[in-house]
Amino acid sequence: MNPFKSSLYWRLLVWFCVANLSVLFLGGLLTRGFIDYTTAREINWSALAQGADQAYEGGGTAALADWSVQQRQDGIEATLYEKGQPLYPIRLHASIAKSLPDWLGADSDTVLQPWPGIYVAVQKVVGSDGQVRQLVALSRTHARLPPRTRQAIVLGVQLVLSLLFIALLGWWVARSVARPVEALRHATRRMAAGDLSARVGHEGSMATDELAHLALDFDAMAERIEALVTHDRGVLQDLSHELRSPLARLHLILDLAQRSTDANEAETYFRQAEQEIARLDRMTGEMLTLSRLEGGIPGIERERLALVELLQGCIAQAGLEADARQVRLQLMPSQTAFVLGSALLLERALDNLITNAIKFSPAGRSVELAVQVHDGIAELSIRDHGPGVPEAELDSLFRPFFRGSNAALTDGHGLGLAIVQRVVKVHGGEIHARNGEGGGLEVLLRLPLAASVGTA
Repeated sequence: MNPFKSSLYWRLLVWFCVANLSVLFLGGLLTRGFIDYTTAREINWSALAQGADQAYEGGGTAALADWSVQQRQDGIEATLYEKGQPLYPIRLHASIAKSLPDWLGADSDTVLQPWPGIYVAVQKVVGSDGQVRQLVALSRTHARLPPRTRQAIVLGVQLVLSLLFIALLGWWVARSVARPVEALRHATRRMAAGDLSARVGHEGSMATDELAHLALDFDAMAERIEALVTHDRGVLQDLSHELRSPLARLHLILDLAQRSTDANEAETYFRQAEQEIARLDRMTGEMLTLSRLEGGIPGIERERLALVELLQGCIAQAGLEADARQVRLQLMPSQTAFVLGSALLLERALDNLITNAIKFSPAGRSVELAVQVHDGIAELSIRDHGPGVPEAELDSLFRPFFRGSNAALTDGHGLGLAIVQRVVKVHGGEIHARNGEGGGLEVLLRLPLAASVGTA
């Protein structure tokens, strides 16, 4: 993963930059205030002027230059003026240099603050030679503090602030990361202990970064696992319930066969046992199919299928059973419809629907099948002319192991329509059942189209 595309990376980077900028800004303000209020040893401008004059009288301009350099090291720009001219040049701001002649002409001691934090002093001094000179000094503080000391204080204050801000930022980042991680850890432990209802929820969604997405993915995974496990438990319970009766019959048949003294009678029992075993095998196979469909069938292969051709193939396969029951399978005028799906699964669903219609159709009647297209949806209808289904049972028709009040007329386990419904859901469609006008049951299977539609 590219870290530059990570929102967590950018969140940490932004806060790190904010912390550093805050240290620089607040450090400057606090350091300045700290220096002003903890080193308030005011400069004695008069004494400073006397010192400059003594240096000049003792060694001339060279000695004054040395003195000025020494004062600069202490954070003061200072020199002597005589008759309005500097005896040694110093750096002055243009506005100060412009106003300086007026200050010198005032012939008085002056301490000015032209800007916050800037002090300008003009001090009159009379030398031993009787000559009047004036000290001009510029300082960034009213307190006399060497630059090295000032720099040490600045670095110290900024170091303390840096450590403080880094500690606070580190605590906040660790807290924002640790909370969703701890929530994930807690939910994982609960799931490992068997609590499938464990979710991270809002505890892991304080932000919109990768940790929040991980929490959402975990909740989606946990929900899916809980649904699958719940379904499997339900299937196991239903299967154990449904297997109880055929197993009991099989046990009774084998017991009767074992007690039988007539070979022909025993053979009859064994044939019945064989039928029960085949019944158990079919039921188990249908349950496994239903369980796989409930699981979503990952990796299902899809292809473009002509629904009418698929239906024609299923009609051909069911022809023998229909002829045996004297039922006609009639394909009504249909529209060409292409769907995207698994041919194997859709054939299984159509076979179940056609077989179910044949079972409930009286001899001499027909089962009508058709494909129509409405608003981008392919609708396949299968209509029989049997007894139909009571209205109160229509909603339960696709429930596993449900057998309506008319189910006693045929064999079955109540799984065929449930499998059909799962296949349709896997393909993004829906299925409905309704009683047709004049009797019989009509099943409508709707699937989304995969391509343009023409008329067949």
